[in-house]
Amino acid sequence: MTKNKKINLSAADSHNIKRNAKAPLSPIIVEKSVARVRQDVASWNTAIKMTGLGDNPKYYLIQQLYDEILLDALLLSQINNRTQKSLSIKSVIKNKAGDVDEEQTLLINNAPWVRELNEQILWSIYRKTSLIELSLVEDQLQIKSISRAHLDGKGNIYPDFTEDKKISYRELREYGTWILEFEQKDGLGLLNAAVPHVLFKRFAHSCWSELAEIYGIPPRVLKTNTTDPQAMRRGKAMMEDMGAAAWFIIDDSENFDFAQGVSTNGDVYKNLIDLCNSEMSMLINGAVIGQDTVNGNRSKEESSQVMLFTLIDADLRLLSQEWNTKVIPALIRIGVLKGEITHEFEQAEDLTQLWKMTTEALNHYDISPEWIKDKFGLEVEAKKAIAPLQQNNNTAPESFFV
Repeated sequence: MTKNKKINLSAADSHNIKRNAKAPLSPIIVEKSVARVRQDVASWNTAIKMTGLGDNPKYYLIQQLYDEILLDALLLSQINNRTQKSLSIKSVIKNKAGDVDEEQTLLINNAPWVRELNEQILWSIYRKTSLIELSLVEDQLQIKSISRAHLDGKGNIYPDFTEDKKISYRELREYGTWILEFEQKDGLGLLNAAVPHVLFKRFAHSCWSELAEIYGIPPRVLKTNTTDPQAMRRGKAMMEDMGAAAWFIIDDSENFDFAQGVSTNGDVYKNLIDLCNSEMSMLINGAVIGQDTVNGNRSKEESSQVMLFTLIDADLRLLSQEWNTKVIPALIRIGVLKGEITHEFEQAEDLTQLWKMTTEALNHYDISPEWIKDKFGLEVEAKKAIAPLQQNNNTAPESFFV
């Protein structure tokens, strides 16, 4: 490895800076403090417009909005439900002849950076792009994720996303070896379609909580002589001792009435929340899984699981494609992997169906105890031979009826 060089952005002569020297990207990122503000449909539309600017498109608003909606518990759980299943399947490295390379397969499955790398690849499905930087620290591969708020989706990185100075990282020598990019070509990622559902769900939550406060603990009113200080002190102490509900004191000559609104128990908010939850589940998992306890049934859940595993298979194909086209060539050039190899995933087996087939085959074939132990974890021994019964007329006992 060559020694890292410090980048001086102030010495650049133009907005478009081209770097050819070996140097990390992460140190040039200018950290910004981000204030949390209320997000609504107007801010969503503004963020989308910023990504469509012709000269200097900015993605920091949409990425900050993605960070905000990922605080939704259901959305995050649905994403984790899909990605964790993909990350739990073991990888297989095969050589040119199609045989499993045991040594490099073991390396890939035990290396801590592999999971982080796969997570970044999968996040590109939801957040449009992932840009990572590889480095060797004491002969250990390290992965650094570049903030998506500083990317523009066109191969440029903005050290300060509020300015127009940018670096074309796809023109660097390190691109494809030390800098890897995973990007969805079309759209802004799946999270863009989830934004309105999270925003409307938050609105419904807020309104429902206010309704619960008003109807659950209605405010209390005390009429007294407000010109009498002693009566006011006594009334204030009495209202404070009666609980935490809102209260106020008016003069006994005044009158206070509640306005008559639409009588509701919150069903309108519940229905809106249920709709938003269902839409987010359909977006991420292709079906509503485990949420509809009223109309749910076993066949519906099984068909929903089939749809989810179809999407997981697509995620696994994406992971293998990115490994074979980008990750493995880079790791070979770095020296982490070697040879003409390809990446695959272990095929998941239905152990229930396999056990049923195994027990049926035992009546006709001999099955190795070692195979049963490796496959099912059962300590078994070879079947004992049972000698057939032989009838000898000379030694047979006499019949009871003779």
